[in-house]
Amino acid sequence: MLIKNIKSKNNNDISLFNIGYKNAENKTILIIGVVHGEEPQGKKLIEDYLNSNPKTKNNILLIPCLNPDGMVENKRQNANGVDINRNFPTKNWGEDCQRPNKDDYFGGKSPASELETKFVLEIIEQYEPSVILTIHSPYKVVNYDGPAEKIAQKISDIIGYPVTNDIGYPTPGSMGNYAGVERNIPIITLELDEEKSVEELKPSMIEIFDYLAELQ
Repeated sequence: MLIKNIKSKNNNDISLFNIGYKNAENKTILIIGVVHGEEPQGKKLIEDYLNSNPKTKNNILLIPCLNPDGMVENKRQNANGVDINRNFPTKNWGEDCQRPNKDDYFGGKSPASELETKFVLEIIEQYEPSVILTIHSPYKVVNYDGPAEKIAQKISDIIGYPVTNDIGYPTPGSMGNYAGVERNIPIITLELDEEKSVEELKPSMIEIFDYLAELQ
């Protein structure tokens, strides 16, 4: 069910869908695809999951594509040239990302300056997710922040990627820092194999989605 929709700078839809319901006995899981526009696999994987009418114990919130403008142009950043995953209002926002091609990782003129970032922040505040999963590529790792090691290990068991709490370089202003490090929300940054098709990835991803849907 579509529960929220906004328009991007370039008039593309950014949508929030819901499966299941919230009560005192279950969890709210937030799943986000296409934070970076050149990492499009999450959109189709999430949409296919939605279209399968899955059964779930938990309340599942899904954003198939957070960065449609970047996806259209096959670039990391949004239409303003901002890396959404460096734009969250963290204590380390704006620090040197220490990466080649630093403009690709530009965190914006101010924290939470971007409508995509604000969209996620509003959802976190309103729905208070118990777990967040974001779908990226291409590093083939299950990266986690906050108290998410057990969840990360289960996802690793399903997809066969190693678990790490360090992606290997600084990520100032990232969603992982905002939610996991500073707010203690278990968050998984799942880095998929970019050389595999969505159809090849789908069986493992459906199993991961189903695992989160029944997470105790």
